[in-house]
Amino acid sequence: MFTGLCVYVCVCVCVCVRADIDNSGFVSDFELQELFREASYSLPGYKVREIIETFIAGDTNKDEKISFDEFVSIYQELKSKEFSETFRKTISRRDGIRSFGGTSGISSEGTQHSYSDEEKVAFVNWINKALASDADCRHLLPMNPEDDSLFTSVRDGILLCKMINLSQPDTIDERVINTKKLTHFRMTENLVLALNSASAIGCTVVSIDAHHLMAGKPHLVLGLLWQIIKVGLFADIEISRNEALISLLSEGEQLDHLMSLSPEELLLRWVNYHLHNAGTTTISNFSEDIKDSRAYFHLLDQISSNEEQVFRNSVKIDMSGLNERDLERRAELMLRQASKLDCRQFVTAHDVTSGNSKLNLAFVANMFNMHSGLHKADVAKNGLDMTHIEAETNEEKTFRNWINSLGVSPYVNHLYSDLCDGLVILHLLETVKVPVKWKRVNMPPYPVLGANMKRLENCNYAVDLSKNVAHFSLVGVGGENINQGSPIHTLALVWQLMRRYTVMVLSDLGDGERIGDQIILAWVNSTLSQKRKDSQISSFKDKSISTSLPVIDLIDVIAPGTVKWDMVKRAERGVLRRDDKLENAKYAISLARKIGARVYALPDDLVEVNPKMVLTVFACLMGHGMKKANH
Repeated sequence: MFTGLCVYVCVCVCVCVRADIDNSGFVSDFELQELFREASYSLPGYKVREIIETFIAGDTNKDEKISFDEFVSIYQELKSKEFSETFRKTISRRDGIRSFGGTSGISSEGTQHSYSDEEKVAFVNWINKALASDADCRHLLPMNPEDDSLFTSVRDGILLCKMINLSQPDTIDERVINTKKLTHFRMTENLVLALNSASAIGCTVVSIDAHHLMAGKPHLVLGLLWQIIKVGLFADIEISRNEALISLLSEGEQLDHLMSLSPEELLLRWVNYHLHNAGTTTISNFSEDIKDSRAYFHLLDQISSNEEQVFRNSVKIDMSGLNERDLERRAELMLRQASKLDCRQFVTAHDVTSGNSKLNLAFVANMFNMHSGLHKADVAKNGLDMTHIEAETNEEKTFRNWINSLGVSPYVNHLYSDLCDGLVILHLLETVKVPVKWKRVNMPPYPVLGANMKRLENCNYAVDLSKNVAHFSLVGVGGENINQGSPIHTLALVWQLMRRYTVMVLSDLGDGERIGDQIILAWVNSTLSQKRKDSQISSFKDKSISTSLPVIDLIDVIAPGTVKWDMVKRAERGVLRRDDKLENAKYAISLARKIGARVYALPDDLVEVNPKMVLTVFACLMGHGMKKANH
């Protein structure tokens, strides 16, 4: 154990000089996270800030600075705690919680992790039902919810790819999934494709790689699956996609406020809307308040009676279960009623009575998606103006998914309203190596009086850092624009953050050289020329990109043998139909992710030649190609 610890400490010392960005001789707060990452001990920003606060509180020399010796002490203490965990019993079981961990200081597990049997059972049952008819999953399904088959089922990557497409259709071009002759290499390709595609739909995968999934690490498998399932469950719980949700508008409430609510908040309001109509007590959470099943009984009764006439004649909710005194027995009777609506998913009677908030949230979300009991006609009766409700654009969706994939806090459901307090922008600035002095930042909960002033101060600080430290071009953009959720100004800032993030890896590979658009363009054309490819592009607006052929040719150069050329559409009589262009774009994006490029762009971005997103595609491919060449 101590030998392993010494090696880690030596690593710390070796990377200290590299991490001293400002050459101060001390580890600054903005350098500490990078230093942990270099020492193979990645920590999220909020954890690093907690460490800094704890350190300063007990700083013996009171200089509020972290010397390299002090950093080594901090790191050694953290690793010592981690190593001590590995001596716990590797498998224990208590109240449905399983824990597992390494048995030595050099264990691949490192620390003890736990997972919920209830979640495993819920996800297995959901997957068994959702993918039952998928021919590519016949070798995996049905899984047994009572054993650990879920954790071994993900190792070939097929199930994960299918689940991603179930949650967000057409995210992965299924022509790219390896389904036959599943060697270790081909399974790894599938897992890389799944992870990069999960990232593209907004899942956080920074702590997961293909080796973890191949090994079936339970906590990582369940964590990733929950994110994927949640994306699908929440997809339509959004007003621009489901206008009937406007029925939930409270008296005197502005529509903009309702539109800013998260899916979780909308679900809670949806339940309470039906409970209010039933004349019974409302709830404030999906844990304590649902344990007695009363809310669920009334909710089921309301949504069944609000369905179409044909459905109403066939289903009648039996409310007699409310008289059952034993709560677990009552929950079981409630779930039998839910099964009449084909909504018995995610929870058991015990999950209800124990108040498992995650699984109950999934139960309610699935119920909403199947039988909301809301109607657009009710919205029209209220005389509400629906004309200014616009669906999320592809660009907005891409930016939002990119932000969420980085694990920022809070989670971004709405690009503009969720960025208006500046916190997410500041987290993103930190991610692209712009130092943020968190002592200057106003953290929630904000005071009742002057709350917006605190948010505005954060936005002003974020814009100031963006202009003066990151050197972004933000003419006419001020903190008040971000605070007010101005689309044009917010997009201008977020785009430059995403661009810097995308090319940051290129600068790292190029010994810190700043990489501009022309360097990326020149690399693309020279790489294509070296392998005598016909494709060349004059700019990221070049119309030939709409065919996706330059992207596919570049992938073929970087990863020979990856492209199946019979899948690629070619122009007939010099013209390629839009449908064929879209097929090529889907294929190109999925191929890029399969070979290891973390591409966030959508197929439409290539077909329409959106220069911003086209740049990110080529930059990601360049980064992957350079990294591969260096190895």
